[in-house]
Amino acid sequence: MKKLRDFIWPLIGLAAVVVSVYLLWKLLQGLSFADVQASLSAIPPHRYALAALSTLVAYAALAWYDRIALLHLGVTNISWMFVSVCSFTTYALSHNIGASVFSGAVVRYRAYTSKGLSTAQVAVLVALCSFTFGLGTILLGGVVLTLLPDLLLRIKDLLPGPLSNPVTARTIGLGLLAFVALYVVGSILHLKPLTIRSFKLEYPRPNIMVRQLIAAPLELLGAAGIIYFALPEANNPGFLVVLAVFLGSFSVALVSNAPGGIGVFELVFITAMPEVPKVDVLAAVLIFRLFYLLIPFALAIVVVLLFERGRLADAIKGRAQSPATVPPPPVDGPGITPDLGAGAAPARKAG
Repeated sequence: MKKLRDFIWPLIGLAAVVVSVYLLWKLLQGLSFADVQASLSAIPPHRYALAALSTLVAYAALAWYDRIALLHLGVTNISWMFVSVCSFTTYALSHNIGASVFSGAVVRYRAYTSKGLSTAQVAVLVALCSFTFGLGTILLGGVVLTLLPDLLLRIKDLLPGPLSNPVTARTIGLGLLAFVALYVVGSILHLKPLTIRSFKLEYPRPNIMVRQLIAAPLELLGAAGIIYFALPEANNPGFLVVLAVFLGSFSVALVSNAPGGIGVFELVFITAMPEVPKVDVLAAVLIFRLFYLLIPFALAIVVVLLFERGRLADAIKGRAQSPATVPPPPVDGPGITPDLGAGAAPARKAG
């Protein structure tokens, strides 16, 4: 059964890419490469700079996810630089390749176990980072659906009729905000863990919860800002609408299991922005893919290669030195057993 699931999810992702690319091709018929190039050239340099700054904000917030999870575990001896590089590499790879092919947990496991964390600690860290992202999506989704309940009408052709109804949209928004409120109350009152089948949610300490509620929305605001600043000022629907469309597009792309959400993300975003010329929306999405996905992906590959090269060099060096570090047993006495655990100090915990 497990092997069957391993094949099903990649096939679902591939099917989503094929269908989305076909629908996107039909949607963009009539546009040429010259049109897209002209739209990219029309973006002022200062807006490119603001889009780049938004990218830095997004990845800084993603690094904060890891830092928050480490604080939850009580681990305080890992530097911000190491955490930032690890987080950057993890998300740059998983955003592009997809969790079904290369899980970000592998990168975190390789990195954090080298700093003394156990497998169980890394598993908790990965789960908390994923939950933090989900919490931010739920919070901002609840805000935009409550304030702008007619937003789902923009993609009514892609949704079942009842879901695009403004009353339904606002109800969903309020429900999402209620979930966040319950999470906050559970953390403050130290409620017992919430268990749903095999899923167990332990409420973190309030200081951890507050950090989550700041870091997660900040990352999403930064990512949406890339597209907002890349869009033309004329006919721009405003940041709140762009944020809402981004949340919807990004969520659908994740659910589709398509690597990098390719085709799926573009289809939803362009469909949901009818007031902006299609070529300008496509140009803005291309800027997003370049700044948020492709450039970080290239840098992440370099980081992984350098890290693994360093680990391999350490392993070779350690193997070469091991005969000299183990003292030979005395001739007329019992052998001396070396302490193989020395030098693998566990991560220090606060408190």
